[in-house]
Amino acid sequence: MPNRYLTDNFAPVHTELTAFDLPVTGHLPEHLDGRYLRNGPNPAEDLGPQHHWFLGQGMVHGVRIADGRAEWYRNRWVKPEGEDHGPNTNVVQHAGKTLAIVESGPAPYELTFELDSVGRCDFGGTLDFGGSQGYTAHPHADPVSGDLHAISYNWVRGTKVDYTVVGADGTVVKHVEIETGGMPMIHDCALTEHYVVIYDLPVTFDMGMVTDGVPRLARLTPGQQRDALGGNPMPEWIVDAVARGESVTNPAAPLPYSWDPDHVARIGLVPRDGDGFDVRWFEIDPCYVFHTLNAYESGSPGSPEVVLDVVRHPRMFATDYTGPNEGLASLVRFTLDLSSGKAREHRFDEHAQEFPRYDERLTGKPHRFGYTVGMVGAGFGDTVLKHDVVAGTTQSRRLGAGREAGEFCFVPDPGSDGEDHGVLMGYVHDRATDRSDLVLLDAQTLEDVAAVHLPGRVPTGFHGNWALKS
Repeated sequence: MPNRYLTDNFAPVHTELTAFDLPVTGHLPEHLDGRYLRNGPNPAEDLGPQHHWFLGQGMVHGVRIADGRAEWYRNRWVKPEGEDHGPNTNVVQHAGKTLAIVESGPAPYELTFELDSVGRCDFGGTLDFGGSQGYTAHPHADPVSGDLHAISYNWVRGTKVDYTVVGADGTVVKHVEIETGGMPMIHDCALTEHYVVIYDLPVTFDMGMVTDGVPRLARLTPGQQRDALGGNPMPEWIVDAVARGESVTNPAAPLPYSWDPDHVARIGLVPRDGDGFDVRWFEIDPCYVFHTLNAYESGSPGSPEVVLDVVRHPRMFATDYTGPNEGLASLVRFTLDLSSGKAREHRFDEHAQEFPRYDERLTGKPHRFGYTVGMVGAGFGDTVLKHDVVAGTTQSRRLGAGREAGEFCFVPDPGSDGEDHGVLMGYVHDRATDRSDLVLLDAQTLEDVAAVHLPGRVPTGFHGNWALKS
C-alpha cells in the first residue's frame, strides 16, 4: 500500500524553479512589499511505505510582491552542511535574517533574500544547549520588544527542555532549563505578558523504536525509561544508534515518538523573568497539541487566569506512525485558573481543522479572531475558517472542489489597528491543473482579493509567513 504522504499533493517536487513577472488574477494591494515564504518537507530520495511526513529535506517556496506586482517565484531546497536534512518546518525573519527552522534537529539555517542557503545560524555562537543546537519550529515574537521566545527540545537532552529568548539583535539573552515529566515532543509554545506556556503531553520519545541490537534499556516501558534516565542527557549509544538509523525495531515507526497512555498530560506556565524551578503545572485530559492560536492573561487580581486557544488532537502516533491521523482535531480553549490550579476546557465548534493563525500584533493579548484550515481525513480540504471567539461564531469559505488549502497567515493593513483589517495569504493547490496559486483573501469577509499563478506545484507542507522587505 503506498504511503499517502508520498502521493497526490504530498508528493515531492524535484526541480528548483525561478519565474518572473507572475500572472495575477485580481489586484495585489499596493502597500505589500515583501515575500511570502513557506517551508515544508520535500524528500529528495526514494522512500518506502514507512516514511513519516515530518521527515525529508526542507524546501522553501517564496513569492516576492512589490508595487502591486508578483515579481518572482522561487523554490529552493534548504541545503545543509554536514546534515542529511535541512530544517523543513517553518521559515521566519528575525534580526535581519531569513531563517529556516525545525524542532529537535539542526540549528536554524540562514537563507538569502532569493532563498539560497547561506549556512547555520547559531545566533552568534549563543545558541548552545549542552552541545545541541536544536531550536524550535515555533518561536513567538514579543510584539513590543521584538524578542523571540522559544521552547526547544531534543532527545539527546533527556528530560530537559530549554526556554530561550533571542533578542532583537539576534543573540540569546536568556536560557533556562526546564525539567519535564518525560521526553515529550513539543512542537509549539505560547506567550503571554508574564509567562511562556509549555506543553508536556503524551507523545514522548520511544527508545523501543530506535534500533534492535542495543542494550536492554531500549526495551523498557516509557515509565521505566524515564526512571532510568532521570534528567540525564541521552546516552551516547542511543545518540549514535538514532544517528545511524540502521535497523529500526518497529519498521512502521521511523520517527521515534509515540503515544504514551501513562504520561500525565499537563500545561506549564514558565515566568518570563523566572527560572526552571518556577514552573506552574496544570493537568488536563490526555491529548496532543501541535499548534497554539494565542494566549493571554485574564481574570481579576484575586482570581487570575491564563486563557489558551489551541488545536487539540485526541491522541497522536498511537497506531499511525507516518503522520497525524488519529481523531478529530478541534479548536479548543484551555483556561488555567491560577488560584485553584485547575484547568477548564471548551470546544468552539465541530469542525476538523489545523494551522491556527491570528493578528500577531496581539501576541500575548486578548484576541477576537482566529483563522484555521479545514481538514479532511489525513489531508487538507478546500475550506478556510474564521473564528470569532468573542461571539462564538465560525465563518467558512470554500475555495472550490478539487482545491487544497494550506496554512493562511494574516497580514495587517498598514495604519490600521483593526484585528481583521488585512489579508490572508496561503498556497492553494488545484488538482485539475496540478499547479498552485498564492491566494489572498480579505480577512474580514474571506472573499477573493488576488491569486498569483505559480509555474508549478507547491506540495502540501507546513508553515509560512509574510516577511517584510525592511
